[in-house]
Amino acid sequence: MTKSERPLNAPTVLIVGAGPTGLTLACELARRDVSFRLIEAAPGPQPGSRGKGVQPRTLEVFENLGVIDRVLAHGRLAMPMHSISPDGRVTVGGAVPESLANRPDIPYATSLITPEWRTEEALRLRLAELGGAVEFGTSLVGFEQSDDGVSARVAVGKGGVSARVAVGDGEVATVAARWLVGCDGGHSVVRKRAGIAFEGETREEVRMIVADVRADGVDRDAWRVWRHAEGIVALCPLPSTDAFQYQASIAPGQDAQLTLANLQAVLDRRTGGTGIRLHEPEWSSLWRANIRLADRYREGRVFLAGDAAHIHSPAGGQGMNTGIQDAVNLGWKLAAVAQGAPSSLLDTYASERRPVAAHVLGFSTARLEQMMRAKDIPTRRDASTIQLDIGYRGLALAHDDRDDNAVLRAGDRAPDATELATTGGERRLYDLMHGGRFTLLCFGGAAEVGFPRVGVRVLRVVDEVVDGDDVADTAGHLRRAYGAGERTLVLIRPDGYVGVVSDAGDASVVAGYLGAVCGAGV
Repeated sequence: MTKSERPLNAPTVLIVGAGPTGLTLACELARRDVSFRLIEAAPGPQPGSRGKGVQPRTLEVFENLGVIDRVLAHGRLAMPMHSISPDGRVTVGGAVPESLANRPDIPYATSLITPEWRTEEALRLRLAELGGAVEFGTSLVGFEQSDDGVSARVAVGKGGVSARVAVGDGEVATVAARWLVGCDGGHSVVRKRAGIAFEGETREEVRMIVADVRADGVDRDAWRVWRHAEGIVALCPLPSTDAFQYQASIAPGQDAQLTLANLQAVLDRRTGGTGIRLHEPEWSSLWRANIRLADRYREGRVFLAGDAAHIHSPAGGQGMNTGIQDAVNLGWKLAAVAQGAPSSLLDTYASERRPVAAHVLGFSTARLEQMMRAKDIPTRRDASTIQLDIGYRGLALAHDDRDDNAVLRAGDRAPDATELATTGGERRLYDLMHGGRFTLLCFGGAAEVGFPRVGVRVLRVVDEVVDGDDVADTAGHLRRAYGAGERTLVLIRPDGYVGVVSDAGDASVVAGYLGAVCGAGV
């Protein structure tokens, strides 16, 4: 070890990258008392609205994580979208689909618009409440791994802050961790150092200017998209700010400069001269269509999540959301293995999440092509576009005794239910699932559960509430959502997906599942 190197304490997990994915993973580990370090090469929080759309499935994740109030406070649900044709005709979209509105099983039926920096801010605040922090200005230099762990070298740049140990500017420190997770974006150092291929393509003919700008002469009541022969230009008001996100497609041969003059010129041409005046961009970027998927999500004790594992078109608002859900899936599994579960549980991370990313790549690419062809932003909304249909049916962690015609199967997203009577008053099911633990619904009432209840919330669905584990399904929403019979048992995973359904009421199936998945961690 050289003079400029010094060993640091050994966290269970070293997380590289403090965007939404890394922050979510850190929060998941912190609330489960799993030690970690979260390092970020940038000197401080990143500016820019970037991934401004938060999908309903992610809102459900945020509710369980305890950040939903902060996120909603700085965003707007069901932002109207006005698509304006060259002759001035306006088509209005963005409304909540009738098929999703006012349903007791869906608490959030539409996307939220909020700047990405606001999402990161909410997650950092939650992380601080849980006793964690981001170490800004700290970058990964390299790592080696063995059967027992990972030895990583990190460098603190000028002005960097290490939350754990004081390290001088420019010094290299060695961090010993049990696992390393790369949440460090499309140019991931972790992925490259792990030798994981990033397969796909870069489509130089598809580019877009994205910027945060203040604008005069335009209302903030809707997201406006102007269609023009040369491409689209859009202004989306950013809630909790006085700025708009500016978007303009840039075809080959068109000016891609990020100057105010060029942004204004593109806006004037494509709107036909509306008198809208832009101010100097607060943040700007030229997006290129990189469409790539990691060959694998794991190399030994090294994992990838978020944009480090998959990057694709922003069309449809899927990228940030997919990364956040990667983090939730991996987070509870790392914690379980750290606390005694079989290490094989970690193999299910890639088998569950990589197919989701492959599907998202196909969906977002199709939307991008539709946008480029029609010179408009697609507005169709249903369960598939807002990530409510993601699930893991037929995979290793999905066990049930139902046939293929059942509406709800193991592996599906666990639906919410309203109007539940408890000793604490009326509640939703999601209220009772807070905390990121297993939840067992016993529709047979006082079912005998032959396993330790540590880490499992048991809810007995009864006619009359007597104690704290009792739930009365006063409106029948819970039974309908889960297709429950008189003896049904449903085990819901910590990430909000159904792990087990036994209509036969076989508690040994639940016990066997928990033993296999959690081991001593139950």
